[in-house]
Amino acid sequence: MSLIETILPLSHIVLDLEVGSKKRLFEQVGLLLENEAGLGRAEVFDCLFAREKLGTTALGHGVAIPHGRDAAVQQITGAFVRLKEPLAFDAPDGKPVSLVFVLLVPENSAGSHLEVLAALADKFSVKAVREQLMACETPEAARQILTSE
Repeated sequence: MSLIETILPLSHIVLDLEVGSKKRLFEQVGLLLENEAGLGRAEVFDCLFAREKLGTTALGHGVAIPHGRDAAVQQITGAFVRLKEPLAFDAPDGKPVSLVFVLLVPENSAGSHLEVLAALADKFSVKAVREQLMACETPEAARQILTSE
């Protein structure tokens, strides 16, 4: 089982979400994780927004990995969102973001936090993976792409 597979249940994948701002994106992810993982939506929003204020979590090539550590998080939790319309995200390459992987980790798990971020960055650095994620039609297909070795 891949590292990504352990933190990304099918219910945490949303394709073609319509939002007009990072703030709205983080609100929607907070609602998703409140409903699916039992996390407080306000805590999720605050955690992601606070991290984003420190600097963009966009990688470039239309990808962002908003992430943060929070005391309310008991185990590493991920969510994948493909946006219907790309959002400005202050990416290093200036391109808007369509593929978003949200990562939340317990406050005291710095090592595993960095390990998952590295695995995600490796996955998203592959052009074919990004293209497949933009073209896939179901959450099941997106999960397969994200969790394949």
